[in-house]
Amino acid sequence: MTKPTATDKSTVAAPKLSLREHIDDWLLRNESTLLEWRRHLHRNPELSHMEYATTDFLVGVLESHGLKPQRFPGTGLMVDLGPQTGPKIAFRGDIDALPITETTGLPFSSQHAGVMHACGHDVHTSIALATAVALSSYPLDTGVRVIFQPAEEVMDGGASQVISWGGLDDVDQIFAVHAEPKLKVGRIGVRTGAITSASDILEIRVSGPGGHSSRPQDTVDVVYALSLLATQLPGLLSRRVDPRTGTVLVFGAINAGYAANAIPETGTISGTIRTADIKVWRSIEELLRELIAQILAPTGATFDIRYTKGVPPVLNDEVATALLVDAARGIDPNSIVEAPQSSGGEDFSWYLEHVPGSMARLGCWDGKGNRFDLHQSDLVVDERALAVGVRLFGAVAARFAQAARADELD
Repeated sequence: MTKPTATDKSTVAAPKLSLREHIDDWLLRNESTLLEWRRHLHRNPELSHMEYATTDFLVGVLESHGLKPQRFPGTGLMVDLGPQTGPKIAFRGDIDALPITETTGLPFSSQHAGVMHACGHDVHTSIALATAVALSSYPLDTGVRVIFQPAEEVMDGGASQVISWGGLDDVDQIFAVHAEPKLKVGRIGVRTGAITSASDILEIRVSGPGGHSSRPQDTVDVVYALSLLATQLPGLLSRRVDPRTGTVLVFGAINAGYAANAIPETGTISGTIRTADIKVWRSIEELLRELIAQILAPTGATFDIRYTKGVPPVLNDEVATALLVDAARGIDPNSIVEAPQSSGGEDFSWYLEHVPGSMARLGCWDGKGNRFDLHQSDLVVDERALAVGVRLFGAVAARFAQAARADELD
């Protein structure tokens, strides 16, 4: 038999692509499909814990590529790729939408009245889906788990449920991106430490016997008591908590009374407490109860507090963030910018209570038109951000595998 020469293309195997090259090749061949996936999700948004059709769609796509996704109870799913033992990295995409009526006028606008992907979760989910499909045809050295999380937008967010269902079992690090319409497409916003804040809800119900406004001395002036809370509590809190923690109380609603000449028996005031410090988050309820009691003591009013814990701040791990930065710079040395610390909440924080990881801001502004905002009915994202996100996840997976191999050599 004649020995094949180096130029005999029919018998000499093509050199193996690097993971980054594989992702680029996949996007070159499938970017239109990626856009179709995103537009399907955008047209068909579903609210938290109601993402049944979204879950079915994702399962269908994954199974059509030979993968075996695992459904969570109710909605959401995850899929594992690569070796099932040894180091494993996870990526999170959130799949729920918001109760907002879309006003973008896009040809693929929401077909569900009063429901819209106004926080970019259709972008996150499409990136996660493309990552899973692209990696399914690559010989991975380390395990990869892609989580499609339900119910990120509600106080009892889906992240804690995913954890209870085993979503982080055997996972060493976890990563996510969040659409950022204030940041130009192609830019990746990173930050070590707190990138979001804890977000809790405080409602105070103030009570008294009520009475006529001509005789305030004979009753408890509930409206006056509420006013004291509105004006004094935020200021006192700022003197009891280190301002460097980014702790802020803002009241959004006061309700009391029905007539100008009647002092009501009850009234409520409610607002949000946000902080970037995990220690403050764990202790602030007790401090607020103390301050409220002190403010109301001279008025004679009684009070009840309903304090609803939200999510802790997203605290990006230093090592994981450095890995993400290295991965992004390998794609584009100029892509990385420092992300500001946000006062918004994100339940990705629950994952980081269990394993190290990092969330990045994904630029979605086209650089020319309006800078839109999240949770708004007119949000439009530059769809070029999808490919940026997929490349980033692929590069992070490659960098994670490289680090895992180095650990084995050590």
